[in-house]
Amino acid sequence: MGMYKYIREAWKNPKQNIEFLRSRMMEWKAEPATIRIKRPTRLDRARSLGYKAKQGFIIVRQRVDRGGRKKPKFMRGRRPKRMSRRKDLKISYQVVAEQRAAEKFPNLEVLNSYFVGKDGRHYWYEIVMVDKAHPNIIADKNINWIMQKQHRGRVYRGLTAAGKRSRGILTHKGKGAEKLRPSMRAKSRLAK
Repeated sequence: MGMYKYIREAWKNPKQNIEFLRSRMMEWKAEPATIRIKRPTRLDRARSLGYKAKQGFIIVRQRVDRGGRKKPKFMRGRRPKRMSRRKDLKISYQVVAEQRAAEKFPNLEVLNSYFVGKDGRHYWYEIVMVDKAHPNIIADKNINWIMQKQHRGRVYRGLTAAGKRSRGILTHKGKGAEKLRPSMRAKSRLAK
């Protein structure tokens, strides 16, 4: 097995290293919610999502609170239409993490992200970001597509893998895989 396969196998069974993970989470809790890190925690996952260990690629660890996304209780009157306190987002925590990282680093573009941990209160994701004005990125033919105008703000338009999954257009891979679109409603209309 190659090195990346060993890393992948270790992340599949996190209970083997539970004490190490707990101590790591305690360190992460003390850090700010958005922090730039030197190297990816899951190197195999970062590489599979397009990360390269060269200038212009940045890794950001983002913390997102778990639990319901409910507004605080109202202290004054509201008309019934505006009384709703529940806020159901159609996007996942991963997309929320990507958007918050993009807000923190407005000159960078989000390439992709991956899960690194959770505890009772938080999720942590690492986001692979690209500096589209960096000379190394401009010269690299594999990644310089990201500096084009139509790829600006791709995280806000649901064009990352997590965003496509939330929108229901990321197809499953494998033999006999079905597309997630058209939606169930559209399929029922087509069947008539």
